[in-house]
Amino acid sequence: MILEVSHLKKSFGQRTILDNINFKVSEGEIVFFLGQSGTGKSVLLKNIVGLMRPEEGQILVQGKNVVDLDETSLRLVRKECGMVFQHPALFDSMTVFENLAFGLRRLTSLTEKEIQEKVQDVLGSVHLPLSVLNQMPAEISYGMQKRVSLARTLVLDPKILLFDEPTTGLDPVTTTAVNRLIKEVSRKFKTTSLVVSHDMRCAMEIADRVIFLDKGGLVFNGTLSEVKSSLHPLVKEFFLEVVS
Repeated sequence: MILEVSHLKKSFGQRTILDNINFKVSEGEIVFFLGQSGTGKSVLLKNIVGLMRPEEGQILVQGKNVVDLDETSLRLVRKECGMVFQHPALFDSMTVFENLAFGLRRLTSLTEKEIQEKVQDVLGSVHLPLSVLNQMPAEISYGMQKRVSLARTLVLDPKILLFDEPTTGLDPVTTTAVNRLIKEVSRKFKTTSLVVSHDMRCAMEIADRVIFLDKGGLVFNGTLSEVKSSLHPLVKEFFLEVVS
C-alpha cells in the first residue's frame, strides 16, 4: 500500500473535524473523497502531507508515518507528493516557463538544458503548446492555467498527486477536460491520485474508488459499482444527482 491512514482524529478546538478515519490506497489508484462542504476533505489532504498534525492516529506514506516525522524528514516525504490546489496559484510575476522551472531549480541539480527539456516534455503531457512558455499567467485562459498548475506538479515526478477541488468554478467543457487529464496523467506517470471533490459526476467518470466523509466520519469506501447499490442516505443522494 502506498498510503495507509489509521484511527485518524483531527480537531479544531472543541470541534472534531475527522474522527477515527481508516482507509488504504494502493499504488496507481485514483481515489475520490466526497462529501458535503465542511466535512474535512481538504483537512484530510493537509494531514496526509504533514501541513497539519492530527491528535491521534497514523498516516503511512510509502511506509513512513508522517505524524512522527520531523520537518527535515517530512520534506523528503513531501517531495513524493504533488499538491494541485483548487486555484492555479501560479507566480504572477513569472512566465509559464519560470513557473515550471522553479521547483526544478530549487530542488534538483539538473542543468538549465535538462530543465528546459523536462519542462517541454511535461507541457506536452498536459496538452499545451510550447508557445505558452513565454507567456505570463494572466495572458492565458483559466483552464490553461489549471493545466500549467498540474504540469508544475508533474515536473517533479511525484508518486502521489493530491487534488483539492480541481474542477470547482469551471464550465462543463473544461471540467470534462480536466477530469480526462487527471486520469490520463495518472495512468501515464503511474501516480496515485487522491481527489477531494463534491462532484459525483467527476468521480463516476474517472475514479477507481470513492470514499465518503460525513459528520467527521468515514461512511463509505468502495468501488463505483458499490456506490450504485449503497443504501447509505448520503451516498444515495449523491448518486441520484448523477442519474437524475
